[in-house]
This record gives sequence, structure tokens and C-alpha cells, in this order.
Amino acid sequence: MSKLTAKPAGLPVIHERAAGIDIGARFHVVGVPHDLCDEPVQTFQAFTGDIERMADWLVSMGIRTVAMESTGVYWVPVYEVLEERGLEVIVANAREARAVPGRKSDVNDAQWLQRLHSCGLLRPSFRPARDIAALRAYLRLRERHVDYAAAHIQHMQKALTLMNLQLHHVVSDITGVTGMKIIRAIAGGQRDAAVLASMRDVRCKASTETVQAALVGNYQVEHLFALSQALALYDFYQERISECDGQIERSLVMLNADKPAPETVLPKPRHKTVQPNAVAFDSRPLLYQLTGVDLTQIHGVGPYLALRLVAEC
Repeated sequence: MSKLTAKPAGLPVIHERAAGIDIGARFHVVGVPHDLCDEPVQTFQAFTGDIERMADWLVSMGIRTVAMESTGVYWVPVYEVLEERGLEVIVANAREARAVPGRKSDVNDAQWLQRLHSCGLLRPSFRPARDIAALRAYLRLRERHVDYAAAHIQHMQKALTLMNLQLHHVVSDITGVTGMKIIRAIAGGQRDAAVLASMRDVRCKASTETVQAALVGNYQVEHLFALSQALALYDFYQERISECDGQIERSLVMLNADKPAPETVLPKPRHKTVQPNAVAFDSRPLLYQLTGVDLTQIHGVGPYLALRLVAEC
């Protein structure tokens, strides 16, 4: 008597109305369940109008959730358009999606993503809410400007060293009050070491005589030109950083628009020293209202780090 063997059942479907999108630089391939339409795999160009048409097609198919891989930054506009249409969108790690066994060679990426997502096998990557994402974008842009400005500080110091102007030996920071006064004067045509030394701030530890001796240089036209260029670029990025600070402050104000005022008074800061590259406004009250706690009371966490924690986490 032959024994009846039951066929192994497939994985249970968690999301019946799920779609998968294979993100590309020039076009996007979308896969939906086969029972929804005659052509479950569609290709759309990467232009904004085509992305919006893709979103409308997914909504018309009754799709509720969409999965895509984090391919470069090409997924960002697709994510935002789909999110605006009310769809739940998850961004999966490409390595994890390809690590799931059982894929057939005749199944394209969009169909495979759709299948994995419908069975709940894709883990979504962290994506903050729209307002927090905007704050994060401003902070990351600001940090890039800070890095670019730091490169031009090195260019200024190199130009000074080539002219044997030992400014960095008599001031702790050439972008401080004393350093910038002297550099701007040199770029403006001042060569007298005594005049340059008289610009020394009273808080400078080096004496006027030491500063004067350090500022007797071997001036060359090409090095002066490089110094002026580096100074102009440094000032340019300082202006961009200031603009980013304004956008960051406005973002925090918008995030706090529907937040009630804290019931308790903001605690006194643990440290009164100004952090390097700190934002140009007091972020502690805004962060305190947003989170309900003063993150700067944590040992080692200053206002700027607290701001980054809110934006990145």
C-alpha cells in the first residue's frame, strides 16, 4: 500500500498587496502579484513624471506596501513620491535580499523582491520621518562644508610656511581672532612684522616680540596668491555653514511647532566652553522642547552631538 506524501506548503504570504521595485539609474522595474494584472512586471523611466505614473499605477493596483533595494541615492526620489501617495515603503539592504536562498534564474530582481516582501523576509532599513530626514540632510551638508573649510585652512598654513611665516607656532589656532586678523592683513598687502604683531589679541600667550619675530617672512607673489585664494574659499564655506545653521534652526522650530512647552526649566549646561564647529545658535532649548529631556546632561554629550543624535537616530 503506497503512502500518501503531502506536498510541502510554500511560505505564508504576510503582505498580499506587496510590490517590489528594482531601482536603476535610468529606469525602474516594478513587480506586483501575478493575480492583479496581465503584466505584473512593468518598466518605468527614471524621470519624475514616470515615477509619478509608476506610483499612480501601483495605487490603482491596490498595492499597500513596496520594497526596494538601497541602490546608491537613486531610490530617494522614488521613496519620497511613493510615500506621498500613502504607500508603505521599505528600503532593504541589497546584501540581505540576495542572501535569501531559493531564487530561480528566470526571476528578475523586481519579482524576487516582491516575493520576499510578500512573505515578510525583508528587514527594512532605518528611514526617519520626513521632517527629521530634512534636518539630517542639512546637518550632513553642513559637515561637508566644515570638511571643505578645513582643507582650505591647511592650504593657508602651507602658503604661510612656504613664506616662512611661523604664525602657527605663536598662535594655537590660525583661524582664531589673532590668526585671522594677521592673515587678512597679509592678504591685504601688509608686510611690516611690527604692524602685524600689534594685531595680537591680549589673550594670546606669545609675547608681541615673539609674534613679531615669527612674522618676518620671505614673501613671494605666487605664495601670496595661494594664501588669498585659500582665504577666499575659507570665507566662502563659512558663509555656507552660516546658511546651513539658519536652515537647521528653522527645521527645529518646525519640529517643535506642535510640541508643548516643557514643564520644567532647562537645566544649566554642564560645560560653558564653546565646542569647535558648533552651530551659530543655542540649540539646547529647542532640543529640550523636542525630546523632553536635556541630552547634554549626559557625560560627553554636547549640544552639537545631541543635535546629531536627534537627526541620525
